[in-house]
Amino acid sequence: MPKDFRATTLERAIGRQLAGWRDERELSLTEAGQRVGFSSAKLSMMENAVQPSAPVDVMALGYVYKVPTPEWQAVVLRAQYAEQVRTRSVNNGPLFDPAADFVNLVFEATSLRVFTTDLVPPVFQLPGYANAVLQSDDPVRTARLAMVREAWSARLNDRDPLTVQAVFPEAVLRHVIGGLRVMKAQLLHLMEVSEHETVSVQVVPRDAGAYPAMGSPFTLLGFPHRQHNDVAYLETFIRGEYVEEPGLTEECAQRFAGLQKIALGTGESLELIAEAAADL
Repeated sequence: MPKDFRATTLERAIGRQLAGWRDERELSLTEAGQRVGFSSAKLSMMENAVQPSAPVDVMALGYVYKVPTPEWQAVVLRAQYAEQVRTRSVNNGPLFDPAADFVNLVFEATSLRVFTTDLVPPVFQLPGYANAVLQSDDPVRTARLAMVREAWSARLNDRDPLTVQAVFPEAVLRHVIGGLRVMKAQLLHLMEVSEHETVSVQVVPRDAGAYPAMGSPFTLLGFPHRQHNDVAYLETFIRGEYVEEPGLTEECAQRFAGLQKIALGTGESLELIAEAAADL
């Protein structure tokens, strides 16, 4: 394994698939390794994307686990493509959909820095609010956003909960979505979640003028493994996209730090949210 190995999101997705195959067959790492001729350490590193999964190794696991041929062949193709990405630095292709994979990264992340421009951050959206936003949109995307919200909620009481820092402009609080009742419930929920010690909510006031990343929402995810770099996630109604190049994710981190400086503090932001809720 290269000393400077950093797993791409595609390689992480492949690792999750391999772990899923083993879990479905209720095999321990040791048992599975013995069957395929790998050490349990190697298998663990493949599943956790701490080392690349070679296509031939994926093929061997598919054969040993008796995975249906079309299924293991699809994962082998992804492994081959991941190998090409690593050796040729090509962009992710149609074999991998970041929008579909995003919720998996939310489950794996230890930190989430979210900047939205016109909506409450997806992790904090109530179903009524989310449904109003997406009522004329793709139902698949609606379901994915619900899974993101549930992923955060499920981790609130974890021993290693997900830390969420959110920044958005004041206009998000004033834009009534789903009617007065739905919007008020959403703002009250935002106040409630902001009281969690792992959550920071800051609002950019409308008199702040221009600010970093204006009009360009993004989510920056951080992970516990040294081999997993920060990942920025960008999404439009057309598609989602991961940005993984360290220089670019560092730019996102700097923009986010700039936003936090311009935004109101958490206490003042909470007061502004309460004021907006009282006005409804």
